[in-house]
Amino acid sequence: MDWGTELWDQYDIIEKHTQSGLELVEKYVKFVKERTEIEQNYAKQLRNLSKKFNLKRSNKDEPECRLSSYQSFSDILNEMNDYAGQRELIAENMMMNICIDLTKYLQELKQERKTYLMEAKKAQQSMESTYKQLDSSKKRFEREWREAERAAQYAEKTDQDINATKADVEKAKQQAHLRAHVAEECKNDYAAQLQKYNKEQSQFYFNDMPLIFNNLQDLDERRVRKIAQGYILFSDTEKHVMPIIGKCLEGITKAGTNINEKNDSMVVIEQNKSGFERPGDVEFEDYSQGINRASSDSSLGTPKGPLDLLGKNKSKKIWLFSKRGKLSPSTLPPFSTPPAPSPANGPPSPKFGRDPLSYCLKEINKTVKPRISSFRTLRRSPTVTEDFSHLPPEQRRKRLQQKLEEVCKELQKEVDQSEALGKMKDVYEKNPQMGDPASLASQISQTSQNIERLRGEVNKYETWLAEAGGRGETLRYKPHMFNNNGAHDLQSPDGAHSDESTPDPSQAIYAEFDDDFEDDELTAAIGNCTAMYNFPGASEGTISMSEGEVLAVVEEDKGDGWTRVRRNNGDEGYIPTSYVSLSLNK
Repeated sequence: MDWGTELWDQYDIIEKHTQSGLELVEKYVKFVKERTEIEQNYAKQLRNLSKKFNLKRSNKDEPECRLSSYQSFSDILNEMNDYAGQRELIAENMMMNICIDLTKYLQELKQERKTYLMEAKKAQQSMESTYKQLDSSKKRFEREWREAERAAQYAEKTDQDINATKADVEKAKQQAHLRAHVAEECKNDYAAQLQKYNKEQSQFYFNDMPLIFNNLQDLDERRVRKIAQGYILFSDTEKHVMPIIGKCLEGITKAGTNINEKNDSMVVIEQNKSGFERPGDVEFEDYSQGINRASSDSSLGTPKGPLDLLGKNKSKKIWLFSKRGKLSPSTLPPFSTPPAPSPANGPPSPKFGRDPLSYCLKEINKTVKPRISSFRTLRRSPTVTEDFSHLPPEQRRKRLQQKLEEVCKELQKEVDQSEALGKMKDVYEKNPQMGDPASLASQISQTSQNIERLRGEVNKYETWLAEAGGRGETLRYKPHMFNNNGAHDLQSPDGAHSDESTPDPSQAIYAEFDDDFEDDELTAAIGNCTAMYNFPGASEGTISMSEGEVLAVVEEDKGDGWTRVRRNNGDEGYIPTSYVSLSLNK
């Protein structure tokens, strides 16, 4: 069934229906646009929320960041940020696949519908014009036929009139004949116009308009199919990101399950353990001994002077109270050095006068008050020292160990840069067209200075770590971590920039590993190498070699530019990997 057959006479209904369908598409596009705005605002608010509660970069080094609960919260914020990204993706896909596509398609439908309606209007105007011509010819035929009838009646009346002359009769007959001829022509014209109109009317109702209506029906059906696809895309767009959204939600769940309260407690202990011993019992300080000094048989022990008793706890430090609680005057040692106590059996000091107890209280007030003030100042703004001596012992060891590792990494970076500059200089010397070796002198010099400075810092922090009770294990895991030959050992083999006269502050490190080489059994060789250049091997832990010498490879280069080799006589050491041609066993 089609509109051209069933709705041949419902032009107005069809026009209204198609217009209503297009308006529905516009309404749906507007609906999706507002939905995308909601999604975008929602995603923006989620991102702002994550950014608001996310830890700032400056706070990421705080101790709490190592706790699993803090890390899980950070993971949740990251997952929420990803979730917001998926909401933005939904909005973007809806805008691209629904709004923009439907808007473009809607414009095409409007233009096509306008074309069909123009064709229908044109056909209607053509039929109306033909009908007007038919009506005009019909009226003319009617008018002329009546005139012919009147002329014929007048001629007949004149012919019967006895008083009429023959000329009058002939004139009347001619006039009647003329009118009859004109009426006949109008009749023929009316018939032709009627035939033409009927043909056009048949063409209009059976061909032209049904075709236009069928085209409008096809247009409307395509519109319905397109909007149906838009409805489906509205759902599918969100379905496509649901797996990723599900992963975000799973990540949030996983963040919650990853929290380990026991581990957090251990982290708090590790970060805040001071290493101090718990304070012992506070001894009884008998100030009455200054009065009853003659009573030496007291069960409280050997009497001492009151100022001597005040100085008992001079060396004690109770961090718990100095950090958190209010200072007790009895636990605070005086800054001033007390006078030497009198002999146990000797006469009392003249400073006590008549009332030794009052003198003791005065001395306490003198010495304790400034001490409280200074401790408050220390608690508010502790002085941070380079050797971290302001920290408790345990925390100081950890910070020194951490700082030592950072300096070692920086030193290794400078050593790698020195090696790279050396190789570059070697290439420039062999191929002058590639560059001038002298242009690298400033960089090589700067790198050498940095290496010496960092080695000095390594020694400094190792010394402090040893003082703090650390074991200095940072450098032992990589025996050839440093390039003891400075900036030149990995440069050209001509020895133009030798460091033999420069003392090496890290020789003790390699001395350790030389002992290891002597104690351990000979390691099996993994290949051979042939020296391409001379290498003096002046630094501890290295071995000299001559150009063309063949050595056994004991340990392959681990990425630091050094290879461990052994001679036939058993001597072992490190050589620059770039100085030899390796042939390893497979």
